[in-house]
Amino acid sequence: MARRVIIMGAAGRDFHNFNVFFRDNPDYQVVAFTATQIPNIEGRRYPPELAGRLYPEGIPIYPEEELPDLIRRYGVDEVVFAYSDVSHEYVMHRASVALAAGADFRLMGFASTMLKSNKPVVAVCAVRTGSGKSQTTRHVCDVLRKMGKKVVVVRHPMPYGDLTTQVIQRFATYEDLDRYNCTIEEREEYEPHLDRGNVVYAGVDYERILRQAEAEADVVVWDGGNNDFPFFRPDLYIVVADPHRPGHETRYHPGETNLRAADVVVINKIDTATPEGVEGVRRSIREVNPRAIVVDAASPIFVEDPDAIRGKRVLVVEDGPTLTHGEMPYGAGVTAARRFGAAELVDPRPYAVGSIAETFQKYPHIGPLLPAMGYGREQIRELEETINATPCDLVLAATPIDLRRVLKVRYPVDRVRYELQVIGRPTLEEILAQRLGGR
Repeated sequence: MARRVIIMGAAGRDFHNFNVFFRDNPDYQVVAFTATQIPNIEGRRYPPELAGRLYPEGIPIYPEEELPDLIRRYGVDEVVFAYSDVSHEYVMHRASVALAAGADFRLMGFASTMLKSNKPVVAVCAVRTGSGKSQTTRHVCDVLRKMGKKVVVVRHPMPYGDLTTQVIQRFATYEDLDRYNCTIEEREEYEPHLDRGNVVYAGVDYERILRQAEAEADVVVWDGGNNDFPFFRPDLYIVVADPHRPGHETRYHPGETNLRAADVVVINKIDTATPEGVEGVRRSIREVNPRAIVVDAASPIFVEDPDAIRGKRVLVVEDGPTLTHGEMPYGAGVTAARRFGAAELVDPRPYAVGSIAETFQKYPHIGPLLPAMGYGREQIRELEETINATPCDLVLAATPIDLRRVLKVRYPVDRVRYELQVIGRPTLEEILAQRLGGR
């Protein structure tokens, strides 16, 4: 008899594991997905158009909190854990729930889930959300383009809308972002690439995405999400580590997997981290992956109008996932506000509405700043309402996009950007030229 399976996820790795391993596999019957981390993804169905011939009615998606009852209700044999940026302890608590309810517990690795490309693949991943993966990916793309390579970026999935319309998404212009009704989280990852002229693919079915991307690429660059490992087998595996959180590189899943598998580890932010933090990351690399090439880097910030900050009451808007499941208490916006003489960081928490207020309750480590949460139209509206209700002189936006494109803000907005700056040698240029120069 087919083994009955539940896949625990967050609308990304879970769908990929299903597509490449379970979808057409008669030895398994996936009876449900569970969902967490991302708002409003439970209560949907994985549609029959994507689920395949064995699932003519699709597959229901339930809140993760219902897992014990679901195991008993469906007579589940096996629970597959398939999401990222959680502590090892967190994973084992979920394993304990599954085991106590009578099911086996499983983590799926490279052999079961990675697709093989017919083009070279450079993967950029991280040990934690907020380590600096996005600016590292942009830097890698810049280097490859200077080498004369046609680069196509494939982004880790963020399918928060209608899954049937998101099977394969190709982004080349800002109009494509509007056509696919992209959320703030999606725009944060796509817009900086579009500004550089890079084509970006994303969606749900990564076998089909890869084959289409290969048709127009010399090199495929995997742009990872959270601290997940790649969906494609990389020819060069670059992993970014954060010395602001030393020790996290071996305490979080699957970030430690990335660290152990990396060809190159970029220690980012060394200009703002403590020497002890940098040395702690170096020690971890030596202990778990001494063969890895180590690259030192910084992520300097660039502000549109630094003089506009001095003496002002500033509302700082930071990248959302970095603060939430990334567990960072601040980001580049707070650094810029302090560096350029803000008189006060205005606390938005008394003015937060709806799901924005719920975010502060769920993540109490977040201080007087605003995470740019925007996983759907309603949450984007609540973010806009929270900003406009917070009394300030200036909004300092440190997200990778221009929030003025998606929000109507009644205050002046000053942008903070950050890019990767490699320090010393070896450089990523040297490594990429050595690995891919002749391909």
